[in-house]
This record gives sequence, structure tokens and C-alpha cells, in this order.
Amino acid sequence: MLLRSLVVLVLSGTAITLPAQGTTCPAPSARAAGASWARWGADVRNTRAVPRGAVQIDRAALERLQFKWAVSLGDVMNARSQPAVFAGTVYVGSESGHLRAIDAESGCVRWTMANGAPVRSGIVVAPLGADTLVWFGDVAGHVHAVDARTGTKRWTRRVDAHMAAIITGTPQLHANTLYVPVSSYEVVLPLQPAYACCSFRGSVVAVDAGTGTVRWQSFTIADTARATASGATGVTARGPSGAAVWSTPTIDEARGRLYVGTGNNYSEPTTSTSDAILAMELATGRIVWSRQYTANDAYHLGCDVPGKPKCPASDGPDADFGQPPILQQLDGGRRVLVVGQKSGMVHALDPDRDGAPLWSVRAGGGGKLGGAHWGSAADARTVYVPIGGQEMTPVADSTRPEGFRLDPIPTKGGGLVALDLATGRERWRAAPASCAGRSRCTPAQSAPATVAGDVVVSGAVDGVLRAYDVRDGRVRWTFDTVRDFTPVNGGRGRGGALDVAGPVIVGRILYVMSGYGQYGGLPGNVLLAFEVRETTRR
Repeated sequence: MLLRSLVVLVLSGTAITLPAQGTTCPAPSARAAGASWARWGADVRNTRAVPRGAVQIDRAALERLQFKWAVSLGDVMNARSQPAVFAGTVYVGSESGHLRAIDAESGCVRWTMANGAPVRSGIVVAPLGADTLVWFGDVAGHVHAVDARTGTKRWTRRVDAHMAAIITGTPQLHANTLYVPVSSYEVVLPLQPAYACCSFRGSVVAVDAGTGTVRWQSFTIADTARATASGATGVTARGPSGAAVWSTPTIDEARGRLYVGTGNNYSEPTTSTSDAILAMELATGRIVWSRQYTANDAYHLGCDVPGKPKCPASDGPDADFGQPPILQQLDGGRRVLVVGQKSGMVHALDPDRDGAPLWSVRAGGGGKLGGAHWGSAADARTVYVPIGGQEMTPVADSTRPEGFRLDPIPTKGGGLVALDLATGRERWRAAPASCAGRSRCTPAQSAPATVAGDVVVSGAVDGVLRAYDVRDGRVRWTFDTVRDFTPVNGGRGRGGALDVAGPVIVGRILYVMSGYGQYGGLPGNVLLAFEVRETTRR
């Protein structure tokens, strides 16, 4: 469903209305200018953890955490591009194809840049030489570099020649090189009766951050696709294919490697590098080792067509790695690479012994909409795994061309699980939220979590943002984002499902994207900010 909507958006050329923006914004305050969350996972190891010395939103501060402002992203259904915060400015992309620079304190829009294609990835920002640049990927398979001060485009590079290539995961920046994960919407194309599935191969592309020059491209499947057979439809099948990279690469500076999780194959023959964790050399992209967790997993959306005329024999289970591995050092100094899978399993590997398995445990139920989906968070003792697992049911609807719609099942999915990093032992499990009194609701927690000291923050598809106590999983703070807002930049503002993008915490402010109108989720179009209010002294 998501990818089908994506294709329609890209190809239709729909005009999207933008809200008005201010003309003058305040200079960044000294407090705001000194803190940042400048990449998807907070650091190159993708821990999604606020550094211990920078934690200002903790358990004691939650009672003073209040809504601050909303910025409208325009006439869109999905707010999925995770923002980055640097030097007092928030940079955020939108489905309308625009990048905005926003004052971190007031929400005032400094500038808006029209990209021309929907911004799909999150944002990364950093100084480069005398300048500061912003990088992101779009639905057309392009990576862009933009001047952070003016919004002027510096360079654009299409990083993969396949016509269905897209950039879903946020690029990772390290040592003036941008490591770009490449995914694809080819999984939806077999819905077309004449389409011979499939030929896309996932990859990571290393790009010079200053110029856009490609340094190397490393494919997750070694062999290019070839004709394999003609099925009952008379359409020739192609393969191997798939093993897309949906998430941000993880950097191991000590070993000079990067780690990625891969998706399922789209067609047969299946490969040993699908549904796997891969280690690549930073300098060359050579695959050093691979650890597969679900074999013989070939699936595309044609498998959901009645009769399954073009579906591969294995028909799933579609057990992607949608989130990146987290590289974390335990209190005792030993390192661990931990990652959740759409199957609902969580795996720990030893990065210093070529990915040797340490432990695997089930955190929750799996499925095509994900067990552990877009991202976990980890401190030095614990990994916090939000559970997606939403399920859908068809409901008759005469207003739809197909005569039905898919509604979420309100009792399926959700919850947050804390696992001991060293052993995989369950420390605690927070139960899914109730959907009582809410329409078209699922408690699924597909969005990435964020940990800040003694608090872990997780958003759910029901639109509620929650802060949990890291000691026992008790919910200490909530905010329901499903409501109308008055955006500081004008226009319409409405919150919805929290999915794909995770909370970003910088100093005393928490930022989150609200709105995701796919898979039964509630559409929305706002970037929200929450702030710990100062105490009043007598």
C-alpha cells in the first residue's frame, strides 16, 4: 500500500499547496546553538541515545514537558522525514518535495527549498570545510546536498540506475563520505499483469559529501537478474532480486566497517544475503561477512492478489530488517551489534568476531507490517524495542474503487520491550495501549524509539507519544497528537499517526513528526516541538 501510493505521488505531478512562511526569524540563541541531533540515529552507531552529559529531558523533568509549537508541512498526508537539528536550526523534509529550515526555539521558518520530488529519507547536517551542508534522499533515487544557511542546492546525484530505486533510509555521514542506502518500489510493480519481476538489487553507495562524486557502490546481491521461467500468465520471471537496504548504515570506526540490514528477495532464486546483516569495508564496499536470519524469503505485492498468479513459491514471510543495527559498548567494554527484525525477533552479534551470534530472542509477534520495524534504541545496558505488528481487516466501502478498505485491528500489535544487551534477557515489557474510544486505531509502535537517560520515548500509530521509565517500563508522560494545531507558519495543521520517524531530543526540546496515512494510520502534516518549561524561583 505504501509503495503503491508512493508511485502515484511521484508520477502524478500533483500540485501541493504550501502554507505561508515568515520573512524574519530570530537568530539562534546561545543555548540552542550549542546542541544538536544531526543524523538519524543520533550518532554513527545508530544508538538513538542522548549522550549522558546532554540529557535534560529526564524522569524528573517530564512533569514540565509541554507542547511548544507546531509547523505545518503543507497539504500532505504523511510526515515521515525525520528532522535534524544543528546550531539552533531544525531541518525537515516533506512529502510535498520541500526542505525547510526552522528556528529551533520559535518554529519560525527561515527558508524553504523546492526539491521537485518528495523527500523520503530523514535529514543529516554537518559542517564541511567552511560551509555547513544538509543532505537527504528522495523518492526518485536522488541524493541532494543543500547549503544549510541559504537553502541553495549544491549538488544532486542519482545513485542507482534502476528505474524503481528510491532512498528510504537516511544517508550516514562519516569522514566526508556519505553512505547512501538504496531501496526500491519494484516490489509493487508485479501488480501490473505484464511486468516481469524483478531486477532491482539493494546496495550501499559511497558518495563524496562535498561533490556528490560516487566512490563505490556495493550490491547486496552479487548476480544481476536473469530470466528464470515463464509462469501461467505467460510473463517471463526474472531474478535474483531485492535485498533492499531500507535503513541508515551503521559505522564501526574501530574496524573500518559499516553494517546494514537487508530486506527480502522479490523473486527467485533467493539469496543468502536477503534478510541479513552485512558488514562492508568503509574504504571499498567489499562485503566482509554476512549473517542471514530468514532464508528463502521471496515476496512482492503480487502475492496479495487473489490466486497469486505471479507470486514466488515461498510467498514470504516478508521478514525484512527495516531498522539499522545498533553498535553499542557494554559497561564492561565488550561490544555488541543488536538489531530487531520484522519477524519480531531481536538478534545480537559480535562485531569483533565477524558477526558471530550472541543471542536471539522473540520480542513480539511478526508480520508484513513489522514486529520490530523502523528502529530500536540502546544505552550501555539495555536495548529498547518498540513492537509494530499491526494487522488489517477488509471492510466493505462503496466509496472506494475496489469496494472495500483496510481497517486496523485495534487489539493487534504494540508494546515496548527492554532487553539486557549482554544476554537478551527480558528486563520488562510495557503492554500495548488500549484503543478503547478511538476510531480506526491500532496500538502498534512501528516508529523508532529514543532513550534519554532514565526515560525512553516511543510514538505509536494511535498518534500518542509516550515516555517510559527505563527502570520498569511504566508510562510517565503522554501526549495525544491526533488533534488540530495552529501552526506558527500558517496554514492547516493536523496531527495523526506516529510512524517511520522517531523522536529527536536536543537539550530541553523534543521534536516529533505527526501524521502517517498508510496502512490504516491517521494522516497528518505537522512537525511538533515540546519543551521542558523553566521552574519559577521565589
